[in-house]
Amino acid sequence: MARKDEHSVYQLRVLLRDIHPPIWRRVQVWDDVTLAQLHRILQIVMSWEDCHLHQFRIGGGVYSVPDSEDKLCERNIIDEHRPRLREVVSAVGAKFNYEYDLGDGWHHELSLEAIVKPEPGAHYPRCIGGERAAPPEDIGGPPGYENFLHAITDPAHEEHEDMLQWRGPLDPECFSLDFVNRQLQKKFRSTG
Repeated sequence: MARKDEHSVYQLRVLLRDIHPPIWRRVQVWDDVTLAQLHRILQIVMSWEDCHLHQFRIGGGVYSVPDSEDKLCERNIIDEHRPRLREVVSAVGAKFNYEYDLGDGWHHELSLEAIVKPEPGAHYPRCIGGERAAPPEDIGGPPGYENFLHAITDPAHEEHEDMLQWRGPLDPECFSLDFVNRQLQKKFRSTG
């Protein structure tokens, strides 16, 4: 088995599409993470709760957790537990998609920005940048999030009180790099 210092680190930019101003993250992960592991990393960096279906679209393939319904619907799902990231994304500049909550439709564009050597003593995966809080779960996708923001910031909005009771206050500009990295360290043992 190869040591981690013999592997590369992939630097990915994650952009949540259809939201303005943009919500994005920059993460560094080992090149040999599975897509299932990358899914868990994305859940943490976006502060999602991992309670909905998801899928990756890379090239012509759809990667997720296959089930018996996929064959009935003639969906050709590739098991995300098998391929390593370096096997499906290998060139700097490559882009692929991650969709979370197929009902609300949170589409993330991932770009491979760089392939770098690991820094001595660094913990991977790690988040090295980002802006803005991710939307709450079950808000209704980008249009629902836009309505939510209007409702929580306008006391005269007809849904103001309901939204505050349901989700509480949210500062859409708040993103804590330290908090995200603490969560990543809790979930992923350091081997770097």
